[in-house]
Amino acid sequence: MDFLYTDGVALKTPNLFPETVILVGNKTLVCHDPHKISSNGFWAKQNPLHYCSPLLLIQLSLVSLTSMLIDFLIRPLGHEAVVGAALFPPRGRIIFETFATFGIMFFLFTIGVRMDIKMMIRPGWKPVTLGASCVLCTLGFALLISYLLSQVVTLDPDVASSLPIIAASQSVLSFQNVSSVLSELKLLQSDLGRLAISSAMFADLISMCVMASLCAIMQTDIKNPVISLAQLFVFVTFVLVALYVVRPIIARSVKRLPEGKPVPESHVMAVFIIVLLAGLVSESIGQHFVFGPLVMGLVMPEGPPLGSAMTAKLDIPIGKILYPSFLTASGLKLNVFSIHFNSLWVVGVIVFVSCSVKLLSVMLLAFYMEMSIRESFVLGLMMNCKGISELVLFNLLLDVKAMKVEAFALSMVSVLVVTATVSSLIKLLYDPSKRNIPVRRRTIQHSKRDAELRVLVCVHNQEDVPEMLNLLEASNATEESHIAVIAVLLVELVGRANPMLIAHQSHRMLQPSSSRSGRIINALRQYELCNETCVNIHSFSSISHFDTMHEDICRVALDQNTTIIILPFHKRWEIDGSVGDVNRGIQSMNSKVADNAPCSVAILVDRGILRGTTSFLNNQSGYHVGVIFIGGVDDTEALAYASRMGRHPFVCLTIFRFLLFGSDNTRERKMDNNLMDDIRQANIGNELFVYQEEIVKDGVGLAASIKGLGSKFDLILVGRNHQDSPLLVGLGAWIECPELGVIGDMLAESDPERTSSILVVQQQRLKGKFMNRITKPVVLDHQDTFSPS
Repeated sequence: MDFLYTDGVALKTPNLFPETVILVGNKTLVCHDPHKISSNGFWAKQNPLHYCSPLLLIQLSLVSLTSMLIDFLIRPLGHEAVVGAALFPPRGRIIFETFATFGIMFFLFTIGVRMDIKMMIRPGWKPVTLGASCVLCTLGFALLISYLLSQVVTLDPDVASSLPIIAASQSVLSFQNVSSVLSELKLLQSDLGRLAISSAMFADLISMCVMASLCAIMQTDIKNPVISLAQLFVFVTFVLVALYVVRPIIARSVKRLPEGKPVPESHVMAVFIIVLLAGLVSESIGQHFVFGPLVMGLVMPEGPPLGSAMTAKLDIPIGKILYPSFLTASGLKLNVFSIHFNSLWVVGVIVFVSCSVKLLSVMLLAFYMEMSIRESFVLGLMMNCKGISELVLFNLLLDVKAMKVEAFALSMVSVLVVTATVSSLIKLLYDPSKRNIPVRRRTIQHSKRDAELRVLVCVHNQEDVPEMLNLLEASNATEESHIAVIAVLLVELVGRANPMLIAHQSHRMLQPSSSRSGRIINALRQYELCNETCVNIHSFSSISHFDTMHEDICRVALDQNTTIIILPFHKRWEIDGSVGDVNRGIQSMNSKVADNAPCSVAILVDRGILRGTTSFLNNQSGYHVGVIFIGGVDDTEALAYASRMGRHPFVCLTIFRFLLFGSDNTRERKMDNNLMDDIRQANIGNELFVYQEEIVKDGVGLAASIKGLGSKFDLILVGRNHQDSPLLVGLGAWIECPELGVIGDMLAESDPERTSSILVVQQQRLKGKFMNRITKPVVLDHQDTFSPS
């Protein structure tokens, strides 16, 4: 016989298991048998779902699978997945919600890790103005409309008492909500996305202060404000200790870690323990348990090595299992049948007015900031994003009985409706890629002979630098024809939620640095100092995910009026000729840049380590460059770049032109003949220039001839596409890297005997299409313009 105690009264409850539900007053009590935790299975004629552990496992599995399915189904719409379920018996609710509690604690901790506390405190005047106006204007109008409606409309007392809380919750502007929606829509790198993120961070700071104050008030006697103030003071002290004691200790520990080495498990476990203790302390001082982990996340050093290690450890167990469990637990509390129509339209009016006020306040400020009407409207939509912050708030209010069941249901439904509407409208109205359309030809072929060459080089690792410098040195910077190098350091976004594009200050002297980015910048500056009268270096860092990093690259290329973008290949060779590293994120990024770039693009396949040569910049020895010319605008652009290299006093240039037997009278052949005549005429008297023609009958002969060139040169240039040349029929069936084209892929095959680096060139595309073939020489004395229409 088991006993259940309620208000000091013992109730006899025989045969408790598998489930006994007792109604005492207006409370439902569920009895548990402490001896039935795990099952012996079907072999013992036991139902595993009548035992706590198997039931919890099936619940977590069901939640995770359902979450991934919903996410897969609604991802094309750009919506966040929210999981709800009704297949959970009361006996498993307590244990399941306990796991959900741990899930939301660590989820909010990871949110804090990804946030930039410096940006929250010093965001700039635009984010401060937008964030503050959103919160304050929405709060004022929402409270006013809720008061007016409560005076003229007869409502259920529980809903009427919750109206001010529902109205105040509409002013919440959370960084996590905005970040999640924009991440799903691939808009984090856009100008509006960056402004919205910065504004949301500052608004989040205001919201956290307000929520902490309300929590201190709600969890104490409202008639005794001294206790509330004391609790708030203790919480502020907790935050200051975390910021000025815990953060420096963690920062010193991180500095002692060897660079490039993984974070020790002891450090990770120590942080996990700190998070749990922070939740305990937060609950003990009268705050909600989620505030402690969030504060610890904020004071944690973001990015690698520690921040990235923490987010990597928590991504799967928290993001895919425990966080969906919290969403499911919230869904289990939601009873849509408790909603009455009278309450529904009143709350609907409050939500609509609040969203409209927030939208209009942002639009007015955006007009002042000289934004267009469409951009102002889209920015206002971004600031209306809702999500996890509201769910946590409503669950907290329900737990402390500040919000009843119907009001909770109305609030949850409003979050779903607003989020779905806002994300759909943003996706429909805003496409930042349309801004990357240039109004001028940006190719080497169509530049003046002595025009400044503006090269954007993308560097991912230190190993990319030597061959990239060789390429820049071979590009022949002179006082008559300068080279402007725009270096973009590619840093994968790990352990930080907001992507960043950082412009580094230009120094004429080398700066001591132990960081990877500092060493790369110093190497580029050394090249600048060796050519200080004819080379300028501008450095940027793109901290982003690889699937959206192309947006930063194209944006910088457009703003800096770049002529050509040089990208690193996604494979790296070891000294023995084997492939040592393959980065599929880089490969995807290269393809996206090629499709969206506002100028010409080239991919550098670096095989310098196989040659074992020193830097061309230092030894000034001969640098052998070969060009494979078959035909088409890409080969023409490669030839134009090689022609510029051929003017360098130490570059030996060889052009291989492959001709199809029996096609002398074609129009393309005649255009190419004129092109070659101009090149040969410009190199009369140049002993380092070689021109060679080879007639082949088919693709087999072409492949045999090209494969023999892989070790004769330091660098081989080739166009990416050849516009359906008959010589390439059948050669593209087994292509491994489409971003290199048929010939580039053939030259980049893994073979230790091939030591030549390869530069695969693509001439500027107009909206992804080939431009019309130009019959002018590759070196011009004027510059053409064209309309993007």
